[in-house]
Amino acid sequence: MTTEVVNTKELQKLDPVFGQMSFDDHEQIVFCNDKDSGLKAIIGIHNTVMGPALGGTRMWNYNNEWEALNDVLRLSRGMTYKAAITGLNLGGGKAVIIGDAKTQKTPELMLRFGEFVHSLSGRYITAEDIGMATSDMDLVRTVTPYVTGISEEKGGAGNPSPITAYGVFMGMKAAAKYAFGSDVLEDKVVYVEGIGNVGEALVENLSNEGAKVFIADINRERLEEIRDKYSVTIYEGDNLYAEEMDIYAPCALGATINDRTLTQLKAKVIAGAANNQLAEEQKHGIMLRERGIVYAPDFLINAGGIINVYAELENYDRKEIIRKTENIYNTTLEILKNAEINRVTTHQAAFDVAIGRINARKLKNS
Repeated sequence: MTTEVVNTKELQKLDPVFGQMSFDDHEQIVFCNDKDSGLKAIIGIHNTVMGPALGGTRMWNYNNEWEALNDVLRLSRGMTYKAAITGLNLGGGKAVIIGDAKTQKTPELMLRFGEFVHSLSGRYITAEDIGMATSDMDLVRTVTPYVTGISEEKGGAGNPSPITAYGVFMGMKAAAKYAFGSDVLEDKVVYVEGIGNVGEALVENLSNEGAKVFIADINRERLEEIRDKYSVTIYEGDNLYAEEMDIYAPCALGATINDRTLTQLKAKVIAGAANNQLAEEQKHGIMLRERGIVYAPDFLINAGGIINVYAELENYDRKEIIRKTENIYNTTLEILKNAEINRVTTHQAAFDVAIGRINARKLKNS
């Protein structure tokens, strides 16, 4: 009897979607292709029990299509739990467009993408994400009503980045209260990794409170711009994770909390805007708990953006957007305390609240 060696790449070919490790009973995966515009996109609809699936569109130059598929699966799943834990009547969805947003994004490509979104008849509502701008959503709006995050001049809630950052700031303050006994961030050493629109807005909030902010990004020009604008410090080392700090704020791509970084990380609190910060949620959540590092679950504290765009659907004003976003502080503190009482990871504690609300709605609808 011989033992066959299994090639994981061959397995991927056999199970291109349902066999993906990030597949989590997603309801629908839509592959979009348009030769004329060059569009190659994937729309992931994870769960619509609470309402239509809402989530931004990310344009990224992925290494391959498997990477893009994995990203849309993880991101759409995260949106389900983000909406549920925030108490919004929305499901989770996400879209990714494969390509370089700086060189390959065209009006024709965005319009064609909008037509694909429209073909789903409202099951998926899009918004902006990495590689997108409010102006792109305005363009998509010309071919479908199923888009949020449009400009204020056109009746929308505008750029969600400042509200996303404010929610992260609120979650960070709650985590600091839990870890340090005070939510005052003055003189706290905070490393912000990733200085996009949300990262910059978070740096502004931190600077206004008097935190000692260090910034890191792959774009040197951007770093110097933010340094000069907010009087913060550019991190010049080669291993951010091993530096002495109070708070680590990942605001770029996900999975920066992994086997390699966790063994070096000296932060006492992790609170950032990036999605899917834990490379392996259960494993790395447990490792954080064992090391005494307070982790503010990403899908909880970065929910300000979805709160902002949800306002367009429910027609509530700026005052209500701020109120709902500031409530992230209370929810974060409650989740951290529940995790301690129940001896589970903070990610698990947040997930349990979200899935509880989804199951309750499912029962009500049955």
